[in-house]
Amino acid sequence: MFDHYIAVDWAQKNMAIARMTKSAKAPSVIDVPADIKELQLYLRKLKGKIILTFEETTTSQWLYTELKPCVNEILVCDPYRNKLLSDGSKSDKTDAIKLVQLLRGNLLRVVFHSGDEFIYLRKIVSGYEDLIKSGVRLKNQRWALFRAQGKDDLKEELNHPAERFVLQDLDGGISEYEREKEQYEKEFEILRKNNEIIRCLKSIPGIGTISAVKIAALVVDPKRFPTKGHFFAYCGLIKHDKISGGHSYGKRKYIVEPPHISNLN
Repeated sequence: MFDHYIAVDWAQKNMAIARMTKSAKAPSVIDVPADIKELQLYLRKLKGKIILTFEETTTSQWLYTELKPCVNEILVCDPYRNKLLSDGSKSDKTDAIKLVQLLRGNLLRVVFHSGDEFIYLRKIVSGYEDLIKSGVRLKNQRWALFRAQGKDDLKEELNHPAERFVLQDLDGGISEYEREKEQYEKEFEILRKNNEIIRCLKSIPGIGTISAVKIAALVVDPKRFPTKGHFFAYCGLIKHDKISGGHSYGKRKYIVEPPHISNLN
Protein backbone atom coordinates (compact mmCIF):
# COMPACT_ATOMS: atom_id res chain seq x y z
CA MET A 1 0.00 0.00 0.00
CA PHE A 2 1.30 3.41 -0.99
CA ASP A 3 0.52 6.80 0.54
CA HIS A 4 0.52 8.63 -2.81
CA TYR A 5 -0.47 7.41 -6.28
CA ILE A 6 0.84 9.81 -8.94
CA ALA A 7 0.22 9.82 -12.70
CA VAL A 8 1.96 12.20 -15.09
CA ASP A 9 0.90 12.96 -18.65
CA TRP A 10 4.10 14.49 -20.03
CA ALA A 11 4.20 16.67 -23.14
CA GLN A 12 6.81 18.97 -24.60
CA LYS A 13 5.19 22.14 -23.25
CA ASN A 14 3.05 21.00 -20.34
CA MET A 15 2.57 18.20 -17.81
CA ALA A 16 -0.67 17.08 -16.19
CA ILE A 17 -0.16 15.61 -12.71
CA ALA A 18 -2.95 13.57 -11.08
CA ARG A 19 -2.66 12.39 -7.47
CA MET A 20 -4.66 10.12 -5.20
CA THR A 21 -3.94 9.17 -1.61
CA LYS A 22 -4.70 5.72 -0.27
CA SER A 23 -7.97 7.02 1.24
CA ALA A 24 -9.02 9.50 -1.48
CA LYS A 25 -12.26 8.90 -3.35
CA ALA A 26 -11.35 11.11 -6.33
CA PRO A 27 -8.05 12.32 -7.83
CA SER A 28 -6.78 15.87 -7.80
CA VAL A 29 -5.12 17.10 -11.00
CA ILE A 30 -3.07 20.08 -12.12
CA ASP A 31 -1.80 21.15 -15.53
CA VAL A 32 1.43 23.16 -15.45
CA PRO A 33 4.38 23.92 -17.78
CA ALA A 34 6.62 20.90 -18.32
CA ASP A 35 9.69 21.17 -16.09
CA ILE A 36 11.57 18.11 -14.85
CA LYS A 37 13.14 20.03 -11.94
CA GLU A 38 9.73 21.24 -10.74
CA LEU A 39 8.33 17.71 -11.03
CA GLN A 40 11.21 16.30 -8.99
CA LEU A 41 10.66 18.99 -6.34
CA TYR A 42 6.91 18.23 -6.24
CA LEU A 43 7.57 14.51 -5.67
CA ARG A 44 10.22 15.10 -2.99
CA LYS A 45 7.83 17.30 -0.98
CA LEU A 46 5.33 14.44 -0.60
CA LYS A 47 5.61 12.46 2.64
CA GLY A 48 5.22 8.70 2.69
CA LYS A 49 5.54 5.96 0.06
CA ILE A 50 5.02 7.11 -3.54
CA ILE A 51 4.23 5.13 -6.67
CA LEU A 52 4.37 6.92 -10.02
CA THR A 53 3.19 6.09 -13.51
CA PHE A 54 3.33 7.61 -16.99
CA GLU A 55 2.76 6.27 -20.50
CA GLU A 56 5.39 4.60 -22.64
CA THR A 57 6.66 7.21 -25.15
CA THR A 58 9.98 8.30 -26.64
CA THR A 59 10.69 10.21 -23.39
CA SER A 60 9.71 7.43 -20.97
CA GLN A 61 13.23 6.09 -20.36
CA TRP A 62 14.50 9.61 -19.68
CA LEU A 63 11.62 10.24 -17.27
CA TYR A 64 12.26 6.89 -15.59
CA THR A 65 15.93 7.72 -15.02
CA GLU A 66 15.24 11.26 -13.80
CA LEU A 67 12.33 10.44 -11.46
CA LYS A 68 13.32 7.06 -10.02
CA PRO A 69 15.31 8.58 -7.11
CA CYS A 70 12.26 10.67 -6.12
CA VAL A 71 9.75 7.83 -5.63
CA ASN A 72 9.52 4.32 -4.20
CA GLU A 73 8.31 2.71 -7.41
CA ILE A 74 7.69 3.59 -11.06
CA LEU A 75 5.38 1.77 -13.47
CA VAL A 76 5.58 2.69 -17.15
CA CYS A 77 2.13 2.12 -18.63
CA ASP A 78 1.61 0.40 -21.99
CA PRO A 79 -1.11 2.59 -23.62
CA TYR A 80 -1.94 -0.10 -26.20
CA ARG A 81 -2.86 -2.63 -23.53
CA ASN A 82 -4.92 -0.34 -21.29
CA LYS A 83 -8.14 0.27 -23.22
CA LEU A 84 -9.58 2.76 -20.71
CA LEU A 85 -6.99 5.31 -21.88
CA SER A 86 -8.57 5.48 -25.36
CA ASP A 87 -12.19 5.72 -24.19
CA GLY A 88 -14.15 8.97 -23.89
CA SER A 89 -12.80 12.49 -24.21
CA LYS A 90 -9.10 13.07 -24.75
CA SER A 91 -7.05 15.69 -22.90
CA ASP A 92 -3.88 15.76 -20.80
CA LYS A 93 -5.84 16.10 -17.55
CA THR A 94 -8.26 13.34 -18.52
CA ASP A 95 -5.41 10.98 -19.40
CA ALA A 96 -3.66 11.69 -16.11
CA ILE A 97 -6.86 11.02 -14.15
CA LYS A 98 -7.46 7.71 -15.96
CA LEU A 99 -3.85 6.68 -15.36
CA VAL A 100 -3.94 7.37 -11.63
CA GLN A 101 -7.24 5.48 -11.27
CA LEU A 102 -5.80 2.46 -13.07
CA LEU A 103 -2.67 2.74 -10.95
CA ARG A 104 -4.49 2.72 -7.63
CA GLY A 105 -6.73 -0.10 -8.81
CA ASN A 106 -3.62 -2.15 -9.72
CA LEU A 107 -5.02 -2.52 -13.26
CA LEU A 108 -2.11 -1.19 -15.33
CA ARG A 109 -0.34 -3.29 -17.92
CA VAL A 110 3.25 -2.13 -17.80
CA VAL A 111 6.34 -1.89 -19.98
CA PHE A 112 9.48 -2.96 -18.18
CA HIS A 113 12.21 -0.35 -17.78
CA SER A 114 15.60 -0.62 -16.13
CA GLY A 115 18.47 1.52 -14.93
CA ASP A 116 21.30 3.02 -16.94
CA GLU A 117 23.47 -0.11 -16.92
CA PHE A 118 21.15 -1.84 -19.43
CA ILE A 119 20.32 1.17 -21.59
CA TYR A 120 22.91 0.41 -24.29
CA LEU A 121 21.91 -3.24 -24.45
CA ARG A 122 18.22 -2.44 -24.80
CA LYS A 123 18.80 0.28 -27.41
CA ILE A 124 20.99 -1.89 -29.61
CA VAL A 125 18.45 -4.73 -29.52
CA SER A 126 15.68 -2.27 -30.43
CA GLY A 127 17.75 -0.99 -33.35
CA TYR A 128 18.46 -4.55 -34.52
CA GLU A 129 14.77 -5.51 -34.45
CA ASP A 130 13.85 -2.38 -36.43
CA LEU A 131 16.54 -3.27 -38.97
CA ILE A 132 15.23 -6.84 -39.35
CA LYS A 133 11.70 -5.56 -39.94
CA SER A 134 12.91 -3.19 -42.67
CA GLY A 135 14.96 -5.99 -44.28
CA VAL A 136 12.00 -8.36 -44.33
CA ARG A 137 9.86 -5.62 -45.89
CA LEU A 138 12.42 -5.03 -48.67
CA LYS A 139 12.71 -8.75 -49.45
CA ASN A 140 8.93 -9.13 -49.55
CA GLN A 141 8.70 -6.19 -51.96
CA ARG A 142 11.33 -7.79 -54.19
CA TRP A 143 9.49 -11.11 -54.18
CA ALA A 144 6.16 -9.37 -54.96
CA LEU A 145 7.77 -7.58 -57.93
CA PHE A 146 8.60 -10.92 -59.55
CA ARG A 147 5.33 -12.60 -58.60
CA ALA A 148 3.39 -9.75 -60.27
CA GLN A 149 4.99 -10.87 -63.55
CA GLY A 150 4.30 -14.56 -62.90
CA LYS A 151 7.98 -15.28 -62.31
CA ASP A 152 8.96 -17.73 -59.56
CA ASP A 153 12.70 -17.52 -60.19
CA LEU A 154 13.97 -14.35 -58.51
CA LYS A 155 17.01 -14.36 -60.79
CA GLU A 156 14.97 -14.01 -64.01
CA GLU A 157 15.11 -10.83 -66.05
CA LEU A 158 12.21 -8.41 -65.62
CA ASN A 159 10.64 -7.08 -68.81
CA HIS A 160 9.66 -3.49 -68.12
CA PRO A 161 12.34 -0.76 -67.61
CA ALA A 162 10.42 0.69 -64.66
CA GLU A 163 10.39 -2.70 -62.93
CA ARG A 164 14.11 -3.11 -63.51
CA PHE A 165 14.69 0.34 -62.00
CA VAL A 166 12.64 -0.55 -58.91
CA LEU A 167 14.47 -3.88 -58.65
CA GLN A 168 17.83 -2.12 -58.74
CA ASP A 169 16.72 0.18 -55.91
CA LEU A 170 15.43 -2.75 -53.85
CA ASP A 171 18.64 -4.73 -54.38
CA GLY A 172 20.67 -1.74 -53.21
CA GLY A 173 18.53 -1.48 -50.07
CA ILE A 174 18.86 -5.21 -49.40
CA SER A 175 22.64 -5.07 -49.80
CA GLU A 176 22.82 -2.19 -47.30
CA TYR A 177 20.53 -4.12 -44.95
CA GLU A 178 22.80 -7.18 -45.08
CA ARG A 179 25.84 -5.00 -44.37
CA GLU A 180 24.21 -3.33 -41.35
CA LYS A 181 22.93 -6.69 -40.08
CA GLU A 182 26.48 -8.05 -40.16
CA GLN A 183 27.68 -5.03 -38.14
CA TYR A 184 25.03 -5.70 -35.48
CA GLU A 185 26.02 -9.36 -35.31
CA LYS A 186 29.67 -8.41 -34.78
CA GLU A 187 28.61 -6.10 -31.94
CA PHE A 188 26.55 -8.92 -30.42
CA GLU A 189 29.66 -11.12 -30.39
CA ILE A 190 31.59 -8.39 -28.57
CA LEU A 191 28.76 -8.11 -26.03
CA ARG A 192 28.79 -11.87 -25.53
CA LYS A 193 32.50 -11.88 -24.74
CA ASN A 194 32.18 -9.01 -22.24
CA ASN A 195 28.88 -9.87 -20.55
CA GLU A 196 28.61 -12.81 -18.16
CA ILE A 197 24.79 -12.87 -18.30
CA ILE A 198 24.83 -13.25 -22.09
CA ARG A 199 27.45 -16.00 -21.88
CA CYS A 200 25.33 -17.91 -19.36
CA LEU A 201 22.22 -17.58 -21.53
CA LYS A 202 24.08 -18.80 -24.61
CA SER A 203 25.13 -21.93 -22.71
CA ILE A 204 21.44 -23.00 -22.63
CA PRO A 205 20.73 -25.42 -25.51
CA GLY A 206 18.69 -23.75 -28.25
CA ILE A 207 19.83 -20.19 -27.48
CA GLY A 208 22.36 -18.59 -29.81
CA THR A 209 24.26 -15.33 -29.45
CA ILE A 210 21.55 -13.10 -30.91
CA SER A 211 18.81 -14.68 -28.80
CA ALA A 212 20.98 -14.47 -25.69
CA VAL A 213 21.55 -10.74 -26.22
CA LYS A 214 17.85 -10.13 -26.85
CA ILE A 215 16.79 -12.08 -23.74
CA ALA A 216 19.32 -10.26 -21.56
CA ALA A 217 18.10 -6.89 -22.86
CA LEU A 218 14.41 -7.66 -22.43
CA VAL A 219 14.55 -9.55 -19.13
CA VAL A 220 17.32 -7.59 -17.35
CA ASP A 221 16.54 -9.18 -13.98
CA PRO A 222 15.02 -12.70 -13.90
CA LYS A 223 14.05 -12.16 -10.25
CA ARG A 224 11.11 -10.06 -11.44
CA PHE A 225 9.44 -13.35 -12.47
CA PRO A 226 7.63 -15.32 -9.73
CA THR A 227 8.77 -18.72 -11.02
CA LYS A 228 11.30 -20.11 -13.48
CA GLY A 229 8.36 -21.27 -15.61
CA HIS A 230 7.28 -17.66 -16.12
CA PHE A 231 10.86 -16.77 -17.06
CA PHE A 232 11.19 -19.62 -19.57
CA ALA A 233 7.80 -18.77 -21.10
CA TYR A 234 8.81 -15.11 -21.47
CA CYS A 235 11.99 -16.24 -23.24
CA GLY A 236 9.93 -18.33 -25.69
CA LEU A 237 11.29 -21.65 -24.44
CA ILE A 238 7.91 -23.13 -23.44
CA LYS A 239 5.03 -24.08 -25.72
CA HIS A 240 1.47 -23.85 -24.43
CA ASP A 241 -1.55 -25.88 -25.52
CA LYS A 242 -4.13 -23.93 -27.51
CA ILE A 243 -7.51 -25.52 -26.70
CA SER A 244 -10.96 -24.24 -27.63
CA GLY A 245 -14.28 -26.10 -27.46
CA GLY A 246 -12.54 -29.22 -26.28
CA HIS A 247 -10.41 -29.35 -29.44
CA SER A 248 -6.63 -28.98 -29.37
CA TYR A 249 -5.05 -26.69 -31.94
CA GLY A 250 -1.52 -27.73 -31.08
CA LYS A 251 1.16 -26.08 -29.00
CA ARG A 252 2.40 -22.55 -29.60
CA LYS A 253 4.87 -20.18 -28.03
CA TYR A 254 3.45 -17.22 -26.13
CA ILE A 255 5.26 -14.36 -24.45
CA VAL A 256 3.95 -14.45 -20.88
CA GLU A 257 4.38 -11.12 -19.13
CA PRO A 258 5.39 -11.35 -15.47
CA PRO A 259 2.78 -10.11 -13.01
CA HIS A 260 3.58 -6.84 -11.32
CA ILE A 261 5.55 -7.28 -8.11
CA SER A 262 2.69 -5.78 -6.04
CA ASN A 263 0.60 -8.83 -6.93
CA LEU A 264 3.18 -11.17 -5.41
CA ASN A 265 3.17 -9.76 -1.89
